[in-house]
Amino acid sequence: MARIEKDMIAVIFRSTRNADDGAGYAEAAAQMARRAALQPGYVGVESVREPGGAGITISYWADEASALAWRDDAEHRRIREAGRARWYDDYSVVVARVERSYDWAR
Repeated sequence: MARIEKDMIAVIFRSTRNADDGAGYAEAAAQMARRAALQPGYVGVESVREPGGAGITISYWADEASALAWRDDAEHRRIREAGRARWYDDYSVVVARVERSYDWAR
């Protein structure tokens, strides 16, 4: 993933997955990851999910216009509706502007 820099947009998606249609969910998630990566302004994504279904995905965007364009993408909208109907018990979205970012690794 590219370096996360000041004033980029972080879209934080917290969700609880149900146990229904795991294969369909996995396929849709992979499709959305590929599609997001092709969008102008896409910086990267990080995602984790615990065995009980709770997960967090953070996508990073160069600016707010890029994040909004992804939100409004027709295929993303279609998959989002499928998620509401089939795969999620609940979710929340927080959109934040990055103030600072740093890394550390051994």
